[in-house]
Amino acid sequence: MESRLYSPENIILFKEQALQWACSFDITACYDSNGFEDPYSAFDLLIAAGAKHTLVSSADKAAFSKLNDFLSISEGWLPGFLSYDLKNSLEELRSDNADRLDFPDLFFFVPEHLLILRNGRIEVLSDTPDLILEQIAALVPDTSPLSFEGELRSRFSREEYITTAELLRQHILRGDIYEVNFCQEFYVEQVSAAPLSLFHALNKRSPTPFSAFFKVGQQYILSASPERYLCRRDNKLISQPIKGTVKRSKDPKEDEALKQQLRDDPKEQAENVMIVDLVRNDLTKCSMPGTVRVEELFGIYTFKQVHQMVSRVVSQAETSASNAAIIAATFPMGSMTGAPKISAMELIERYERSKRGIFSGAVGYFGPGGDFDFNVIIRTLLYNADTGYLSFQVGSAITYAADAEKEYEECLLKAEAIMGVLGLR
Repeated sequence: MESRLYSPENIILFKEQALQWACSFDITACYDSNGFEDPYSAFDLLIAAGAKHTLVSSADKAAFSKLNDFLSISEGWLPGFLSYDLKNSLEELRSDNADRLDFPDLFFFVPEHLLILRNGRIEVLSDTPDLILEQIAALVPDTSPLSFEGELRSRFSREEYITTAELLRQHILRGDIYEVNFCQEFYVEQVSAAPLSLFHALNKRSPTPFSAFFKVGQQYILSASPERYLCRRDNKLISQPIKGTVKRSKDPKEDEALKQQLRDDPKEQAENVMIVDLVRNDLTKCSMPGTVRVEELFGIYTFKQVHQMVSRVVSQAETSASNAAIIAATFPMGSMTGAPKISAMELIERYERSKRGIFSGAVGYFGPGGDFDFNVIIRTLLYNADTGYLSFQVGSAITYAADAEKEYEECLLKAEAIMGVLGLR
């Protein structure tokens, strides 16, 4: 690949033009940090278009072996995603709930073209970088208003969700689990949607540090995720589980009080600690002995709709552990399962009504030199344009202290940005 550096006069316009250009390819990935400052981010924006080679796998027992082989023979940037149901590759688990989106369980690709934004400058990596810049500059961004028609439904009524949450609390009382992330799916059938317009609207309404757009043929991931699953920088591993959510207020004093309320809430702290302990345990499987530590506990981070409680667990990777082995040791993210992890995943399968698939999996990249970074796929629209099926899932942590009605309301709070984009909230 050749490399060209370019300094666009209007970064926002260039980003829209570049993603529109990239969407002309069958395979596209875009990761946007939306200006959030993060010491571990490798770029402000990355757009990958076209595929020289791809890795596609189901959640079979060889999935992570295939990933390891793909990483061994491929260099440079490798965007991709991992579905939650890869759990079945790692443990004796099943996924019997209905899958109405039909995404691959594992997908990575070697891009034909890359655009990377750092510090206001674009690096174009391609065999034809000058031609790409000409094509992007010639595009006129689509400014037509977003139109969406369809009836939004849920797999659970409010009463059914509350009843099921109470059933899960009974498992906690019996000692089967300590905590479980219980999710529900909202969906629209036979809808004609404009994925790029939806993504721009979602990214504007809910800008987050791990925003992602991913296209594979006629299947789309439109993510406004605030959560990092796992990142590698040199030999350092970083995981940032989120547990704890409170709404924002337009009144500054009330908003600050809500932040303090979240910070001091013993229930939210207990939930967060449970998942921090789970992440620590996962990291011990692929880290140098004695290096796993909590770098930040109960940090309060502010996003457009909510404040969140975020902790950060770090370690030094075991020198003999491959990147595929590190992902396998820690996947899926503990914040989306519960503890103990396997028992929680068994109950998730038993009580939820949709296959999670891409939801609560991870989208991100493996980069040059062995680094990688993946989000947790939450606050995300998933769309299959071939079938017209569009859905998103939201969940809440069920613990002994959980109030089922409040947990249901928390689900709606987390869904607020997406419902707003769809004109349904």
